[in-house]
Order: sequence, then C-alpha cells, then structure tokens
Amino acid sequence: MSEERAIGAPTALAEMPPARRQERQGIVFGLVASLIWGGYIAVTHQGMSAGLTSWDLAFLRFAVAGIVLLPWWLSHAPLTLAGIGLMRGIVLALLAGPLFVLVGASGFLFAPLAHSAVIQLGMVTLMGILLARIFNAERQTGRRALGTAFIVAGLAVTAGPSLLLASSQAWKGDMLFALAGTMWAIFTVLQRRWKVDALAATATVSVVSALIYVPLYLFWKGGGRLLEVSPLLLLQQAVMLGVLAGGVALFAFGRAVQLLGAARASIFPALAPAVAILLGIPLSGTVPTPWQLAGLVTLSIGLLLGVQSPRKSVQLSAGRS
Repeated sequence: MSEERAIGAPTALAEMPPARRQERQGIVFGLVASLIWGGYIAVTHQGMSAGLTSWDLAFLRFAVAGIVLLPWWLSHAPLTLAGIGLMRGIVLALLAGPLFVLVGASGFLFAPLAHSAVIQLGMVTLMGILLARIFNAERQTGRRALGTAFIVAGLAVTAGPSLLLASSQAWKGDMLFALAGTMWAIFTVLQRRWKVDALAATATVSVVSALIYVPLYLFWKGGGRLLEVSPLLLLQQAVMLGVLAGGVALFAFGRAVQLLGAARASIFPALAPAVAILLGIPLSGTVPTPWQLAGLVTLSIGLLLGVQSPRKSVQLSAGRS
C-alpha cells in the first residue's frame, strides 16, 4: 500500500494542471523570500545594536552578493547587463539596490520601527497591486482586495500601540518609508512588465550595485567600523545580508513575480515582520505580545485570501470531478 502511494504521488503531481502547479511553485518561492527577509530584519537589528550603521550593512549586502554572483554575470552578456539592457538594468539596480536600502534605513532617524513595518511594507503591497493593475493589466479580484485589506490591518495590529508613539519629526521618516516601499513596488512591476529573468535581475542588481556602491563606501567611510565588531558577527551579517537576503531572497522573489504576477507577489514582503517575530522565539527567547499574535493571525488570513486564485481553484475542482 505504501509503495502504491509512493508511486502515485509523483503521478498526481505530474497530472496537476500547469496553471495550478505554477501557482504552487510561486507561493513556495514567495514564502522562501519572506522567511529570509524575516531573518534579515532580526540580523540587521542585531548588527545595528552592535554598532554597525546602515552604510555598513549596505556594503556587506552588495559587496558579498556582487562577489558571489559576479562569475555568473560575467558569463552571461555583461555588456548588456545579462541581457536585460543597459538602461533597464541600471533602473532596476537603482530601485532595489543601495539607494533603496539607504532610503528605508534613513527613515529610522525620524520614525520608529513600527512605522516602517506598516508604511513601507504596506506601500509595497498596495502600490504593487495598483501599479500592476495600471501597467501590467493584472486583474484584481474582490477576494484579493479583501486579502490586501487584511494584510495592511495585520501590519498595523502587529505594530500595536507603538504605532501611535512618535515625535513631531516622524512624518519625515514616514515619507522615506513610503518612498522605499514605492521603489520596491516599481521594481516588482517593471521586472514583470519587462519579463526579466529572476537570476538575471538578481545578478545585475547585485553586481551593478557593488560596482557603484563599494568604491564610494570605501572612499567616504573607509570600512573601519567593520573591524570593530567580532569576526563571528561580521560573518553572520555577511551571510545573511549578502548571500541569503541579497541573493537567494531576491531570486526567490523574482521567481514569485514570474509565476504569480507582480500584484500577488507584492503580498509576500508584508509577511517579513511576522516571520521575524516567530524567529525571535527560538533565537532570542522573545515571546510575542498579544498584539503581535493577533497581527500574525490577521496576516495569515490576508495571505490565504490574497495569494490563491479562486478561478484556478474552481478549474481544479471541476477537473477532479
């Protein structure tokens, strides 16, 4: 009996309608990106607590990712930026490269973390869906709109009362968070519109960012602060920021965009705070607050409503019957 099940499982997967199989793959890639970004939030907070600045973290992210992906990039039409095209490649690097990291990080100079979680990630989801509808003609269903509302509400609930605690200068940080979220949303929509391969986009953003940012960082900052932290912490930051967040997560998100479309893929970045909260339990022993637990439930409902395609589900059910 067990042998029949083992043989039947691949057969059932192979017989799954291509659209349904593509949807499941896209969801997996999106969840992988969210998982890594959640760890990125936790590790970045650890690095800044140890004395590193946003300039240092951006250097580690793009220097490491650029070095790792440089061999592939050099062997795939580097003069045309891996086939993307010079202008398009530069635009993608500006939207998802060091400028995006620095704009978002600068918001913390004026506004608290809770504002970033709601405004920046909320803008990624909302603007991603809006721009995908305008420029890519991606259809927005009522179920998906409801899922988006749950996600934005979940981000606000996760932030809790701290969302209301801010200085008179917080609006400046909020504007920076909104700008960073909009930049990522535009990057998402353009990647879909231009039909850019996920690996080509990841390599181009990483290598072009490294070529521009690394020399400027070394000239202005010198990198001396990196020598003041422990080698183990530096290695941890380099692996998480450069290899996982700068490479694997960007590629996984690109695949989610290819498979699901820009609108549905824009939902996954909003899950990063929830992942960070869950990872905080085993990593630092931090117990989620009631607000955070309620936010996790709300975000989960939003994900289920926003990612799945009702039309494909109906087709699948009809096929089974």
